[in-house]
Amino acid sequence: MPLRLTKRGDTWHATGTVAGQRIRKSLGTGDKAQAETLRAQLEARLWKRHAFGEAAVRTFDEAALSYLEQGGEGRFLPPILLHFRGRALATITPGEVRAAAMALLPGAQAATRNRQVLTPTKAVINHGAALGWCQRIAVESFPVPRSRKHKPVDRAWLDAFLAQADRDGLPHLAAIVLFMHQTAARRSEAVHLLGDHVDLAKRIAVLAKTKTDEWSVRHLTAELVLRIGALSPRPGWPVFRYTDPAAVNRAMARVCARAKIEVRTTHSAGRHSFATNAMKLPGATVKGAMVAGGWASAGLFMGTYVHDDAGRQIADALDAQRGPVATETAQAGKKKRYRFGKTPKS
Repeated sequence: MPLRLTKRGDTWHATGTVAGQRIRKSLGTGDKAQAETLRAQLEARLWKRHAFGEAAVRTFDEAALSYLEQGGEGRFLPPILLHFRGRALATITPGEVRAAAMALLPGAQAATRNRQVLTPTKAVINHGAALGWCQRIAVESFPVPRSRKHKPVDRAWLDAFLAQADRDGLPHLAAIVLFMHQTAARRSEAVHLLGDHVDLAKRIAVLAKTKTDEWSVRHLTAELVLRIGALSPRPGWPVFRYTDPAAVNRAMARVCARAKIEVRTTHSAGRHSFATNAMKLPGATVKGAMVAGGWASAGLFMGTYVHDDAGRQIADALDAQRGPVATETAQAGKKKRYRFGKTPKS
């Protein structure tokens, strides 16, 4: 039977049966004319769903609401919602998503369009696909020019920097820059490295990941073992004595100026340089460099070391590049047992 209007209190409701489905729905209005329009739209929608399935009636608005309710990122969604308001989710094409990015951000860079329109729009549509409301969508990103912001540093730059830091009496700065350069540790990871997460006898450091909830092993060169050992790392204390990540870049800039070398940041001299330089080392592979630098998903979980020896291969190759370094100051002693997942009390 068709839906009919019934009034409960001050609000009209639609009641009845459509395609065997019993309907009792508030129309949210006390105006009878408006309620009649809403009743007709609801009935048409229900028959359309019955005839053609969910994909015929689910809208972008509904998918976005569900996406947000389940914890999706909504920072860039408001203008996208306005653009696709009322559109059936299944009818939105990849070309329309790209056109929306250009319309919403006419003067923006390609990376901004990708980040603020393409990515959130795809996330909403593909969330709807997971609910069975439409098909998954793939949208070609706008080409982003290769960034020239960061350039890798070579050994000559590094030697000049380390020598100047040593002359300036800054062994902690020299050690942390070398650590980031040779292990691909992020600045925050290096700053928060504690003494009890370093085993110089085994030549490893264990990083508490900042972008994931995993732990990761870094293999140390003999050169790094010597420099870190000279700092006498203590349990519960930062190995490199820094507490403010930004302070490292400021100190680097001053040392570069005194050494008369190009000023580089921690990312440029560290993780970026590792990724570039590792592939030039004898025996290095793409997979090995990714694992050694922490770009792979495999990591350290609850006291279990990574069994892949890629990190050791990279460290050995760096040692070969540098030449023999005395390691008398390397920490000796009993094998350590690590308890990961908890930060030791200082």
